[in-house]
Amino acid sequence: MKKFRKVLDGLTTSSPGGTIGSPSCGSAAGTPTTAPTPKEIDVQETLVSENFQLCKTVRHGFPYQPTALAFDPVQKILAVGSRTGGVRILGRPGVDCYCQHESGAAVLQLQFLINEGALVTACADDTLHLWNLRQRRPAILHSLKFNRERVTFCHLPFQSKWLYVGTERGNTHMVNIESFILSGYVIMWNKAIELSTKTHPGPVVHLSDSPKDEGKLLIGFESGTVVQWDLRCKKADFRIYYDEAIHSVSWHHEGKQFMCSHSDGSLTMWNLRNTTKPFQVTFPHGKIQRDGRKESCKPILKVEYKTSRSSEPFIVFSGGLSYDKAGRRPTLTIMHGKAITVLEMDYPIVEFMVLCETPYNNEVQEPSAVVVLLEKDLIVVDLTQSNFPVFENPYPMDIHESPVTCTAYFADCPPDIIPILYSIGAKHKKTGYSQKEWPISGGTWTLGSHTYPEIIITGHADGSIKFWDASAITLQMLYKLKTSKVFEKPKPGEGRAADLVEEDPFAVQMVSWCPQSRIFCVVGISAHVILYRFSKYDANTQIVCLDVRLQCESDDVITPSENENNPCFPEPGSHSPQPQHPASPSSGTPEGIKDSIPCLKVKDRVVRVPPGYQAELVIQLLWVDGEPPQQITTLDINSAYGLLAFGNCNGLAIVDYLQKTILLCMSTLDLYGAADPYQRLTRSPRRNRQSTSEVCMRGLSNFYSDSKKRIRTSYQSLTELSDNQQSIDMERSKSPTSESRENSFSRSRSSSVSSIDRDTKEAITTLQFGESYGRKSDALPTPCLWVGTSLGVVVLIPMSIPTDQEERMEEPVTIGPSGMVLMLKGSVLRFGFLDCMGAVIQSPYETWRDLNAPEDPDRPRRRKLVHFSPSSSQDACGDGHLAVVCSERQAKVFLMPSQSCLFVHNITESSFVLRADVVSVCNSVCLACFCANGHIMTLSLPSLRPLMDVNYLPLTDMRIARTFCFTNGGQALYLSSPTEIQRITYSQEMCDNLQEMLGELFTPIETPEAQNRGFLKGFFGGNANTFDREELFGEAAAGKASRSLAQHIPGQGGMEGMKVAAGGAVGDLARARIALDERGQRLGELEERTALMMTSAETFSKHAHELMLKCKDKKWYQF
Repeated sequence: MKKFRKVLDGLTTSSPGGTIGSPSCGSAAGTPTTAPTPKEIDVQETLVSENFQLCKTVRHGFPYQPTALAFDPVQKILAVGSRTGGVRILGRPGVDCYCQHESGAAVLQLQFLINEGALVTACADDTLHLWNLRQRRPAILHSLKFNRERVTFCHLPFQSKWLYVGTERGNTHMVNIESFILSGYVIMWNKAIELSTKTHPGPVVHLSDSPKDEGKLLIGFESGTVVQWDLRCKKADFRIYYDEAIHSVSWHHEGKQFMCSHSDGSLTMWNLRNTTKPFQVTFPHGKIQRDGRKESCKPILKVEYKTSRSSEPFIVFSGGLSYDKAGRRPTLTIMHGKAITVLEMDYPIVEFMVLCETPYNNEVQEPSAVVVLLEKDLIVVDLTQSNFPVFENPYPMDIHESPVTCTAYFADCPPDIIPILYSIGAKHKKTGYSQKEWPISGGTWTLGSHTYPEIIITGHADGSIKFWDASAITLQMLYKLKTSKVFEKPKPGEGRAADLVEEDPFAVQMVSWCPQSRIFCVVGISAHVILYRFSKYDANTQIVCLDVRLQCESDDVITPSENENNPCFPEPGSHSPQPQHPASPSSGTPEGIKDSIPCLKVKDRVVRVPPGYQAELVIQLLWVDGEPPQQITTLDINSAYGLLAFGNCNGLAIVDYLQKTILLCMSTLDLYGAADPYQRLTRSPRRNRQSTSEVCMRGLSNFYSDSKKRIRTSYQSLTELSDNQQSIDMERSKSPTSESRENSFSRSRSSSVSSIDRDTKEAITTLQFGESYGRKSDALPTPCLWVGTSLGVVVLIPMSIPTDQEERMEEPVTIGPSGMVLMLKGSVLRFGFLDCMGAVIQSPYETWRDLNAPEDPDRPRRRKLVHFSPSSSQDACGDGHLAVVCSERQAKVFLMPSQSCLFVHNITESSFVLRADVVSVCNSVCLACFCANGHIMTLSLPSLRPLMDVNYLPLTDMRIARTFCFTNGGQALYLSSPTEIQRITYSQEMCDNLQEMLGELFTPIETPEAQNRGFLKGFFGGNANTFDREELFGEAAAGKASRSLAQHIPGQGGMEGMKVAAGGAVGDLARARIALDERGQRLGELEERTALMMTSAETFSKHAHELMLKCKDKKWYQF
């Protein structure tokens, strides 16, 4: 614990320019300037570097670009591999684990070691990996890199230690799972096929052991060749040559026949008694044409043949539709007896898998469900009901239902808000799901002790808003809001606004939410703001619409001031805006022009709105003189004041949403009055009208797909999304602050303003309401609006708000002239307020009240306001508070009302800050920053000491920049892919407790016993149980494989170490109990074997005695 005592006896109070003069840039924590001030700031800072550690916590959403699927039927957990090398392992709700291959190579295939707590992954870089799932954070135990051959297919028989690996050359190798070393036993392609065959059979596309005899391996080659290889005799039992390419093979459980799917859309059935030709060929979707020929069909990519005791077998396959049916969606076909059911999917099918009751391939399979992995969804179909309903997915797989365009994270919500939102959202849930329990129910998860209410809000390209319960590192959908219902449907070709009607006119750009008052604001890409109130009752309402003309008519050029290092800011004059007139800030536009229209049309009739969030007010920016409205860059709302403020690159608007009036609408330049820190030269109006119009409004639907569309970003630091994904690297050396490259503006690395040869607009980049001191002479705090701009200027606007409820609804809110001007390097991003003891001062708010609730004469609905005045806890150090201001380049802490700069810290010189927030961590407060170069930093408050600086992301793309956000409790999140949300923590305490919060993937479960095959089946069905793979594939019999063929990369331990790696007392007790049971079972089996041996010995003795009696009197020559 360090105690910081700063005696501010040398701060300049006579000259405003002196108060904002930047200290030496080389100072790490900043050095305060000196002026004779008797005040003393006494803050005890408790945060140290040891309080911070950065790590990933959990990933939510659908795995992006999935490629592979696997299921453990005993543990009942599911694994999904992706094209970027990720593996998601899912169990019961709460059991959700993400693993990542360091190479980033696509996952081609997944194979569980059933009921062993391990997973084998085969990647596109021809490397096999063995993952240990007996720990909460899986790790790689072994890796095997093939150097000369490409891996195409893997198969691991149940309870086997040997993995069969097929390659592109057509060879089949054996890998020991325990040591992850290749065996010398290899099935070469030229030995598998007949010597007379002149063509190569192609890559291995299928491997499986015969259910009848484990010593027989079925090898499927791409060309249509199928070989059953006798592993003991090292020869082929039979070879099948078919004209069509093979995609998959599936056995009947008795091992007497199997089914193949082919590239011509056909299914062939083969009997082992006669392999010269298939005994059945079907084209499930191929009809006979008039000329007698079959329709040409698409390939059947996979087929599964599963038997059932109580009904006909199930044949499930994907693909196979005829080519002439254009526009048909991807299908999964279920053939059950004579019934054929075709299930149409919303997205292409990547993989599917039939879930069965038994892990043994030689038993009746009894299929219960089908897991279908689509490109953008995961569904499970119930096979036990005739209409094949789908299960309700308990995982948040629909985050990307419409592309995510913004996020917000609230970690300290009121505890009652989550149940209320859930109860409202539950009324709109879909029905028709299967009534059975979700079949992927493996693992264990318990609610940890370190949980508190958390909500994540996502905004989407179609205008929808989703509220998610994010408590206890889970994610569950609470409530969905559709902002598009506020507007009439846009009709292309209707008026001037038709130019803006793209595919996503309602896309959400940012949200602002007050959990205490439950007031919610949405900013859309069509330059509109929607204000919602929450109600538990439905209502008939008519939405109030306000139109705002916020358009600059002259371009300003910034010239360096004569005194660059100490620009002079005189006291502002009496500049009084006209609050009731939404006039344009400029004077050159004639009134009543035909283009004064909004981009969207609000419904002008009374509409019935359901319980939940109900729209009350819509604010829209208008077209002016043929120019579209510029997008809104920042917004803040305060429920206690009843005010809403927003700004863009043209200026600022303040709206009284209680009285539904516009209080202020003016350009950024007019805000300064006489205190403008820059000397501006007016250029001719509309000089670059064309370029402005071209980049004004952009659709967001393709924001994440291949980066094809350039869009406007709400971050002033990011200019545009280039076709080159690494374009942001070129931007890291500068700090652009305007909307397009033509209008970019970069600051020099000194505190002065660099000379500009291009015209620029000063955008409003951040706003915050709060109790503060508008001027140095103020004795008491008053409601104020803090305004930050893209040129690093901070303006404070004081306001006078009537306190009485009746007066508040009738008397106008008056806005005073700009009170002060402060300067920072780079675009201003965030404000924060602390009292003189270093505690956060929360913004005042209004307690929620339901305006639609029935009137109660005994308890009239009155506004209940909660204020956090800066002077409430200042008995020790007098009136005043600390203001934290963070920009793209630096952070400063000011003492109010004297406006003295106490601390300054230059955050970055080579990059720029994308997101900054004042957050609470470990019962204290700090400033958290996320930079464009991927660094995440924390600074102490108020001294701005660096506490943590981690290079977290090597490359920051536009998606991460738009969606990264911090919250209290040391947590943050961002959109790691277009379909997934990644949550991280920078708190050491949470990292320490993370193991407790995560779910267990592996649960000790006894392996089901194999069914008794009976005497006749065992006698005539082959002697499969005597097959010893170790005897065939071990080093003693097969020798060593060539060292150049594959390279073994050791991991963190062998298989025995893996089996004891699972932690937790419950797991240890369960394993000990199972071990005792197994030991008792083995002792019982030993006793039975001993008794059998004794019986056998007695029988042998009896037969020997009888033989002796029979032969004792015979002579030697009689034998």
